[in-house]
Amino acid sequence: MRAAGGSGVAATRRRSAFAGARKAAGHTQESLAAILRIDRSTVIRWEAGEHAPQPYLRPRLARVLGRTSAQLGELIDDDVRAGAVQRELDSASVDVEVALNWIDLHAGWPAGTSRRKLSSRLRVLNERALQDRNRERTRVGRRDVAQALADYYLDTKPEAARPYRARVNGQVMATSIICRPEWQDLAIPLAPPHDRLNLTSSPARTPVRLDNAAAEHGVRRVAESVALNVRLTDDPMYQLLSLDVQDRVLVGTFALAPFVEYALTADLLEGELFDAIITGKSPRPGSLPLRDRYLRDVDSVLDPRGRLCAGGVLALCAIARPPDQYRDADYLLLVQERSGHVLNAAHRLAVIPKGFHKPLADYRADTHIGTTLRREMEQELFGRADVDSTVTRHMSAAPMHPSRLSEPMLWLTDSADALRMECTGFGLNLVSGNYEFASLIVIDDEGFWSRFGGHIEANWEAAGLRLYSSLDRALISDLITDERWSNEGLFALVQGLRRLNELGGTRVRLPTIEN
Repeated sequence: MRAAGGSGVAATRRRSAFAGARKAAGHTQESLAAILRIDRSTVIRWEAGEHAPQPYLRPRLARVLGRTSAQLGELIDDDVRAGAVQRELDSASVDVEVALNWIDLHAGWPAGTSRRKLSSRLRVLNERALQDRNRERTRVGRRDVAQALADYYLDTKPEAARPYRARVNGQVMATSIICRPEWQDLAIPLAPPHDRLNLTSSPARTPVRLDNAAAEHGVRRVAESVALNVRLTDDPMYQLLSLDVQDRVLVGTFALAPFVEYALTADLLEGELFDAIITGKSPRPGSLPLRDRYLRDVDSVLDPRGRLCAGGVLALCAIARPPDQYRDADYLLLVQERSGHVLNAAHRLAVIPKGFHKPLADYRADTHIGTTLRREMEQELFGRADVDSTVTRHMSAAPMHPSRLSEPMLWLTDSADALRMECTGFGLNLVSGNYEFASLIVIDDEGFWSRFGGHIEANWEAAGLRLYSSLDRALISDLITDERWSNEGLFALVQGLRRLNELGGTRVRLPTIEN
């Protein structure tokens, strides 16, 4: 989100040079925007010195302009330190202003207090120290997280819900996902009449009241987001009110909630927990102030109406491939390494796609899990930036209309029975209290891979993709036991693999995984 805007003669000169580089590469503003899959207005703001390209776009932009990364930096960056903090604030998105206003309102601070605190914090913020801290957090393994949360909630575990566990080759993997027996090993098609998730009016909740300590944590989160290019948006998101898993049917109700409230409250719990683990602090009630405040016991986790219960949809993606000289016909299984620019599970392994459950344009229709998954496929696998609200504002009335679909998604839509999407499990994550819909996406037609395999390219949310064969039992066993998984990612992986094993066939030789 950090967008170093231009100010002064030096920035103006450099942005003029950027426009010249665009023209020299043979691009208009429109054609450059099209090849980068962004809006033309974004290019206009770059050239006006109002914003700078996001880090995830820079490698592609450099290639398009025929420049090295260093040469591109000379065109767009203003490294003069004087006034840098003010430029950061001036170029910060409207969503940052919304976050600061939200803190002022809920902390009872005079208007503008959070902005002044943010400015002061940015002046002394040590970005290298932040990066070092985040690297330390990536060294915290999934097992450490699960154990720390088990210790914190040791005396409050209800009998009906237990942390999800899986066993492979005699090794047990515990997670922070709380599950009821009826939430596991599902095979619910994500289409009518099985997907009956509905939108209702937002319930009356006790207004959030921030004490000074909680408000300061919020300001710190905004400052770190600005400094480290972490994307913070204020899109509406779905808030879980109730869920009933019946026989091959999901019945649930959701309301709308502001994303900024989640980002500045419940989402802070992960960092607090990781820092406690790193420093060796015993994670007991009373030792984690934010957790004590927002998610004090398992009963509060299991009562979504009593809090802001946000969540996500994540799916193991399996794509049928024809045989070649090295292997028999199989399924290609996709795994991502999350980038450092995401708000959730940064630098962790996860299935792909993985996204927040939130509306795109049609608030009621987008409640359905299948709708969210199709959008996330477009965004995270097929490169459509215009359905990513962290990149651009939605202006289309029907962004998932067939006329706007990517070529791979249009092919899947037009090919009967080519795409299978199922919910394989549901759980509540003790890390931040999130709900998690684990899912499986299966593309059974080999023709898809032959035609569109080269179109699959992860977006800015991933630092890289890993590819696995459904025939490689040994390698997948090692993958399951990798400590770098996020807890929700491992939950979705295991539930997806168990369902893929059930589907059987000669394409599948997976390890036996027990719950």
